[in-house]
Amino acid sequence: MASVHIELPQNSYAIHIEAGLLGLAGERVRGGAPHARCALVSDQTVSALYAQPTTASLEQAGFQVSRVDLDSGESNKNAASIERLYRGFLEDRLERSSPVIALGGGVVGDMAGFAAATYRRGVPFVQCPTTLLAMVDSSVGGKTGFNVPEGKNLIGAFHQPALVLIDPTVLRTLPDRELLCGIAECVKHAVIREPELFEWMKKNAQSILELDDAVIVELIERNVSIKAQVVMEDEKEHGVRAHLNFGHTFAHAIEATAGYGKVLHGEAVALGMLAATRASVEAGLCDVALLDSLERLLDTFGFETACALPDDVILEKAMRHDKKVIDDRVRLILPEALGRITIRDDLSPSCIRAGWNHIRQG
Repeated sequence: MASVHIELPQNSYAIHIEAGLLGLAGERVRGGAPHARCALVSDQTVSALYAQPTTASLEQAGFQVSRVDLDSGESNKNAASIERLYRGFLEDRLERSSPVIALGGGVVGDMAGFAAATYRRGVPFVQCPTTLLAMVDSSVGGKTGFNVPEGKNLIGAFHQPALVLIDPTVLRTLPDRELLCGIAECVKHAVIREPELFEWMKKNAQSILELDDAVIVELIERNVSIKAQVVMEDEKEHGVRAHLNFGHTFAHAIEATAGYGKVLHGEAVALGMLAATRASVEAGLCDVALLDSLERLLDTFGFETACALPDDVILEKAMRHDKKVIDDRVRLILPEALGRITIRDDLSPSCIRAGWNHIRQG
């Protein structure tokens, strides 16, 4: 078992990484949540695989389990799904000390977390992520929310979990595309914070893709540690936490214009990192060798490095709905070198266009 601890002024919690941990969920949740009732939130895909053993573990620990299964996919990360969660909580009479447990990927975790943050003005929240992307990114740090047509995660709240339980064995049922989504976030962490991880991922790419047990645990632990350190430095994203959005301004525009779920989040992040790095090269902020290294690593894992894009006017409009926009100026997180990031809101339109053109198909 590996554990990472987050210590924050108002909230501290543990992230446990252990094979078979879902079967121990009941006793782990019970340790921090004495109330009799809990809600287990999942989606239809994950529920069919893991809800029964997780429910059994919770019931064995003495919980009365309320189950809410949402429709799967990013396109269902919306206000209607949040309303469905509220209705389920109310019908089963969840109280202020009743924990909400998210069993699923980032979509489930974000929506269950937002519902937990706002139901009765806040109830305890436990993350049980089932995708690599959620394990290394969205389950840690307390960001919750849902999408609206104008943009991704524009409605949300910070609500730190009480506990995060990561069971790497569930990755064996993860589709290849979803595994790559998580790998994209690991690459992001390496670029912004840890050049040694970048080199380690190059050397261990095949073992990562084959889900070698020891390698996957190390991958998760190293990336969770990076995310945890950034969150402890800047919980509410007033400074360095924004670095975690490297590639995301471009990525969110890709997702919004393609239609949520058409391009998966991690796929969009991989493309967004290339676009942001190309923009940084165009602005004279980094050497083209970094772009080449990043592109080679993504290619090693099998990422698409180009996609069909709408015209620049549509893309620019989508970028201006990004959460980081201040005074109508698009703020971009740009690499200067491996492990060194800058935030700029003064890039010329030609630099941004160079980023888009680098990943434009055809």
